[in-house]
Amino acid sequence: MKYLILMQVDPAVLEQLTDEQQRQLQEGHGAFMAEAKERGEFIATQALADPSQSKVIRSSGNGPEVTDGPFVESKEFMGGFYLVDVADEARAVELAEQIPDANIPGLALELRPVMFADLGDG
Repeated sequence: MKYLILMQVDPAVLEQLTDEQQRQLQEGHGAFMAEAKERGEFIATQALADPSQSKVIRSSGNGPEVTDGPFVESKEFMGGFYLVDVADEARAVELAEQIPDANIPGLALELRPVMFADLGDG
């Protein structure tokens, strides 16, 4: 089963991290990716730009309309994701718990099963 692990970011929390915590966060993600790849559970990861660089495309009733930035005011935003392929939800939860963000108060991970995927791999 494929699961998407969404990383919810709060910039205020990240700004408060010490240099050591930032280093642990970076190294922790590297270790997580290496282990998930070694176990054959890793599919992909992407880090996303700050929402200030977003465009929103939404129907205005007369076709698509493009605007700058998100409409929803929120202190958190999706900062990136991991896509994993695991035996079951319990293993997906185990993996999510290994991501260093899970141990930083104020950050969150959201786990969702993938209902459909086309990864363009032929």
